[in-house]
Amino acid sequence: MSAPAAAGGAEPHGGAIVADAIRAHGVTTLFTLIGGHVSPILTAAEARGIAVVDVRDEATAAFAADAYARLSGVPGVAVVTAGPGVTNVITALKNAQLAQSPLVLIGGATATILKGRGALQDIDQRALVTPHVKWAAFVTRVRDLGPAVDRAFREARSGVPGPVFVECPVDLLYPEGVVREMFLAGMKAPRSFGERAVQWYLRRHLSRVFAGSDATSARRPAPPRQVHLSPLSLEPIRRAITASRRPVAVVGSQAVAAGADAGSVARALGTLGVPVYLSGMARGLLGADHPLQFRHKRREALREADLVLLCGTPCDFRLDYGRHIGGRATLVSINLSRDDATRNRRPAIATIAPPDRVLAALAQQMPAQPDRASWFSMLRSREAMRDGEITERAALVTAAGTLNPLAVCRAIDRRLPDDAILVADGGDFVATASYTVRPRGALSWLDPGVFGTLGVGAGFVLGAHAARPSAPLVAVYGDGAFGFSLADIDTWVKQRVPVVAIVGNDGRWAQIARDQVAILGSAVGTVLGRTAYHAVADGLGALGLVVTDPASLDDALVQALAVARTGRPVVVNVHIGETDFRQGSLSL
Repeated sequence: MSAPAAAGGAEPHGGAIVADAIRAHGVTTLFTLIGGHVSPILTAAEARGIAVVDVRDEATAAFAADAYARLSGVPGVAVVTAGPGVTNVITALKNAQLAQSPLVLIGGATATILKGRGALQDIDQRALVTPHVKWAAFVTRVRDLGPAVDRAFREARSGVPGPVFVECPVDLLYPEGVVREMFLAGMKAPRSFGERAVQWYLRRHLSRVFAGSDATSARRPAPPRQVHLSPLSLEPIRRAITASRRPVAVVGSQAVAAGADAGSVARALGTLGVPVYLSGMARGLLGADHPLQFRHKRREALREADLVLLCGTPCDFRLDYGRHIGGRATLVSINLSRDDATRNRRPAIATIAPPDRVLAALAQQMPAQPDRASWFSMLRSREAMRDGEITERAALVTAAGTLNPLAVCRAIDRRLPDDAILVADGGDFVATASYTVRPRGALSWLDPGVFGTLGVGAGFVLGAHAARPSAPLVAVYGDGAFGFSLADIDTWVKQRVPVVAIVGNDGRWAQIARDQVAILGSAVGTVLGRTAYHAVADGLGALGLVVTDPASLDDALVQALAVARTGRPVVVNVHIGETDFRQGSLSL
């Protein structure tokens, strides 16, 4: 069956049921790349006031839904067509799973009666998608569409948040009259037993598909299940913090995950009074210059600490699988996932609960803290020393026609609006920015997460704009990663997204090249060109600027921010030079 061209007048259909269920859960925007298998969902969503953002790559749609979920507290929705539409989102789906982001993916599928018979775009989507989601539904009756979408939202948010999948075959989404006509129109009066059997089977199958479809409705969303935290259960953590003289807290994305109270987390950390290192989505939680926040020399602090408090972050490669933490330290892990809480390093105390609620509860019962002046003094001394080194390195001159990447990042930080959302997509240049560009507030930093996926940028920008339409957007890109976003500059222009995309263009995959050349003696596969990304932006309707002179960088950033405020996206193509700032940064 080829997908019908139109939904057939005002006749009700399954696409409307899906759209009603989405709207019932507070979703105001969904992301898609159009396909005939899912058109009824999109037209019904538009009719119900849900903004439909159409993109140029299905992965972008899923990345956008991921970002929307992280910033809004409501699961993000991506709708993609069957077959290639579903296969194209697998990387984005896995990224959301590892980032514990509540994404609802709705995928089209071939008609139920044609499954396995060689229909257009018919593949085994169950086998493909199931390993990368928390829960999946494969609907075969119209009446089950609403309940399936309803449950998808609940599953995405429950326990450890994550992506879910609902497969909606095309014959469930179009009006019944259209579907019956597609299958039965033109059939002649049966002359043989075989012809009569086929017609009987078709009518019986269609009756089953549409039976009870007029009585279906999605339930209103149930409130998330609350975990009870008794003061007694938190007493071991409270005692450990009170007894420590050299504590360190590492706060990760889970502490500010969808539905978490970021303000409560920030206040609680202030009350606990321990040095804090922020990572992932938690960047910006304490503002730019909080006295408890540290950015540099985390490894040394963890090795010397007598107490390490991990809040929503596991001992994975980012903490050298737990080896960054001293062997004599008391390790406390607060996490939604028991697997994450105990990964690679067994904690002395593990609390399986939402980190935001645990921190808030601890702050309410925390007594006066012991004197830790010498510990803070040492950490601040190291912080100042590293900041001084960065200042010195930022002043170094690179090759003619290029800018020092550290100087570029420091200029971005100086010009960053206080209410901006930062999107990070890249390797070496973005990692450099993480040392120097300071998010100003909670939920103002978006990076891929533990999967380290390149190509998130265009979608994250779209999702952030949908979640916070009035916020300025600054996207920091490596030139390699920016290649994934190029086509969706067109989408930014259509949606009037106020983004300034700053591309650190060194004409190579620098993070790989640096170690590959040194260790293996070849730059193969790492060489790009200093592509005229600003010209591409101009061609797609955005404003493109190029910077090759350090003296013109500040003016370019001021101009870019001013133009973006009018609703026109801006791409700033900055030619950066080579430095050894991140020498030896290969991660395994």
